[in-house]
Amino acid sequence: MKLNVKRTMLVGLAFLSICTFWQMYDFIVPLILKNTYRLDDTWSGVVMAMDNVLALFLLPWFGALSDRCTSPMGRRMPFILLGTLLAVLLTISMPAVISAGSLPLFLTVLGLLLISMGIYRSPAVALMPDVTPKPLRSKGNAIINLMGTVGGMLTLVLNNFAIRHYVADNGKTVSDYTYLFYAVAMIMAVSVFVLWRTIRERPLLEEMERINYGESATESTVTRDTATGQVNPAALRSLRLILFSVAFWFMGYNAVTTAFSKYAMVTWQAEEGLASNCVLVGTVAATLSYWPVGMISSRLGRKKVIIGGAALLSVCFFLAAALRSLGAPMFVLFALVGVAWASINVNSFPMVVELASGADTGKYTGYYYTFSMAAQVLTPVLSGWLLQHVGYHTLFPYAGIMVALSIVTMSQVRHGDVRPEARRGLEAFDVDEDA
Repeated sequence: MKLNVKRTMLVGLAFLSICTFWQMYDFIVPLILKNTYRLDDTWSGVVMAMDNVLALFLLPWFGALSDRCTSPMGRRMPFILLGTLLAVLLTISMPAVISAGSLPLFLTVLGLLLISMGIYRSPAVALMPDVTPKPLRSKGNAIINLMGTVGGMLTLVLNNFAIRHYVADNGKTVSDYTYLFYAVAMIMAVSVFVLWRTIRERPLLEEMERINYGESATESTVTRDTATGQVNPAALRSLRLILFSVAFWFMGYNAVTTAFSKYAMVTWQAEEGLASNCVLVGTVAATLSYWPVGMISSRLGRKKVIIGGAALLSVCFFLAAALRSLGAPMFVLFALVGVAWASINVNSFPMVVELASGADTGKYTGYYYTFSMAAQVLTPVLSGWLLQHVGYHTLFPYAGIMVALSIVTMSQVRHGDVRPEARRGLEAFDVDEDA
C-alpha cells in the first residue's frame, strides 16, 4: 500500500490556506489593537484569546456537522468552500473596517472572520484521513503539516513586502496592512479553488470506505461493537487517554512558545531577536523532521514514536531550566525540541481518528481540537500565574512536568496504532506519486 503524495499535497492546500491566515492574524492583529485602537496588553490578550475560546465550540460542532453532510461534492468540501468564501470576503473588507476607526465595528467583523475560519478548519483537517488509508495517515499528516508550514512561511515572506509605512499628519509612522490582507485572501482563495477543482471527494471517500472499514480493517472491528456500531469501553478508554495526552503536551509546549521571549529577556538578558532565532531553529527542525518521522512511524508504530518524542521533549525542557545563558546549548536543545514536537504532532491526530468510523471522522477531529485548544487557553493562565507569583524559573520545569504527564497517559493507550506489514529495503520508502 502506497501513499499518494500528490493527492495528499492537494488535500493539504486547505490547511495551507488556514495556516496562511493564522500566521497573519497572530502577527498583525496585536499590532492593530495596540497602535490603532490603543488597547493595553491585558485587553489585547483578551481579544487574541477569542479565537481559541470560539474554537472550543465551533470546531467540534462543524466537524460533527460535516460528518452528516450528504452533498454530491462530499462531506467536507461544502464547508471548506463556504468557510473560505466568507473568510476571504471578510479579510478583504478589513482595511476599510480599520480605516473607519470604530473598535466595536472592528471586533464585530473580526469575530465574524474567526467564525468563518471555524466553519472549515475541522472539515479541512478531517479530509486527509477521509481519503487516506489508515496505515498511511502518519505519513499523510506529515505532508499536511508541511503544507501548513509553507502557508505560514508565505505570510512571513509577505510581511517583508506587503506592509506599507507612511508618516501621518502628527509625524508618527503608520503601518498600512491593506496589501497584506489582499495577498493572504488571494492565497486562501487560490489554494481552495485548486483543491476544489482537483479533488473529487465523494468517489475518493467511497474508495477509502472500502479500504479502511471493509472486511480487512482490523482496528474498526476491535474498537466498535458489531451490533450497535458504538465504540467499545476499552477503545473509549484509549481515546480519552490520547485526548488527555494531547492536552498535557500542548500545555507544556505552548507554555514555552508563548513565554520564551519574555523568559529569555528577563532571565538571561538576551535580545529579543536572539530569542526569536532560537524559536525559529525549533520550527525549522520540526519542519525538516515531519516526513522522516512519518516514515519511521510507519515502521515502528505511532505510540512508540510519540512516547519517544514526549520523553525527548520533557528532557529538553528540564535541561533548559539548568542553562544560565542563551547560547549554543540552548539552540541545540530547541532543535531537539523541534524533532520531538514533530514526532508527537505527526502521530497524535492519526491516532485519534483511527478510532473513528468513516461516518464520524469530523467529530473525532473536533475532539482533538477541543482538547488541544482547551490546553492552549488554560496553560497561559497557569504558567503565567507561576511566572508572576513564583518566578520565571518555573517555566521550563512546568513544561517538563506537563509533557511527562502525557507519557504516563499515553503509555496506557491500547488502540489507534495500526501499522502496515513491514517491508524490506528501499520498498519501505516507496510512495505513489500518481494522481
